[in-house]
Amino acid sequence: MSTNSTTALPSDWLPQNAEAPDRIPVNRLVFQVTASALAWSSLGAADVLITWRACIHSASQSSAGIPYFVITGLLFCLTLLAGGMSYRSWHKLSGLTALLRAEGRERSEFLSLAGVFISCTLGAGIIWLGMPLFILEMCVRTR
Repeated sequence: MSTNSTTALPSDWLPQNAEAPDRIPVNRLVFQVTASALAWSSLGAADVLITWRACIHSASQSSAGIPYFVITGLLFCLTLLAGGMSYRSWHKLSGLTALLRAEGRERSEFLSLAGVFISCTLGAGIIWLGMPLFILEMCVRTR
């Protein structure tokens, strides 16, 4: 007797929406959680390198501010993208619209919700890190 034969399940055993379960790819979840953290830490490293070059090597501070603002803008846009993707994934997985009643019951839902909060906090951190150059000169800020 062979027990390796596969038998198809009767059609009434399958759930109504069995054709496409709500699944988010793992690489998308990893991007949603880590992109904002990598953007924030990359901005910190770029801040140190650009400020060091402008102040130590006596480069023009106004010309050094332009790449800093461009890098800040690009990394902030990356954080917004990760936050938007996280919110869409969480909304798709949970079906809730109110973020105040959010729960992460499964791994995918939890990672999407964590991506939303990480993107919000580190997006505010990117703005906070970029604000002093609107007020102070680059080399004055480092003293």
